[in-house]
Amino acid sequence: MLGTWLFVALWVILGLGVFLIAIRGGVGAPRRPTRRQSFAARRVTTLTFVIVYVGFGVALPFGFLIGNHNNSNAQVGGYKLTAAMKQGRQLFGRHCGVCHTLAAANAIGKVGPNLDILQPTPTLQLVLHTIDNGCVASPPPRSQESCLGYGTMPSGIVQGRQAFDVARFVAQVAGRE
Repeated sequence: MLGTWLFVALWVILGLGVFLIAIRGGVGAPRRPTRRQSFAARRVTTLTFVIVYVGFGVALPFGFLIGNHNNSNAQVGGYKLTAAMKQGRQLFGRHCGVCHTLAAANAIGKVGPNLDILQPTPTLQLVLHTIDNGCVASPPPRSQESCLGYGTMPSGIVQGRQAFDVARFVAQVAGRE
């Protein structure tokens, strides 16, 4: 966030510098013979520059920075997220994103499987089973230890309602990239 504000500050200072140079009549103004403008003309010119500066230099970038924050998390990859799935997305980022890659949660973990390319797409039951029971490396086929992906994952990282919210979110968006 600090980087964003420093970026904005740079452009505000740069814009203010250009504005002040323009008000003085340009870079070469001190060397040119002065032309007298009427007081009203100078006032209109100053007011026009201020309006343009505030409109394009402050209001427009501020509008882009703020954006549509209320609806920014309402949808991921074309899928409408419910409140529980939004909660699951946050929990996934906090607890699972360290190991797993999932673009819908802005997670880029390198230890566990990449859930963006997981095929076939996982079901809610399989994801919930994997969260609850964990995962062992190379389980026997069709055993209780079979899980989503490969590798070793501890059980119970999230539990109860939180596990269900994470499972609903992952089942909705995993393998769809």
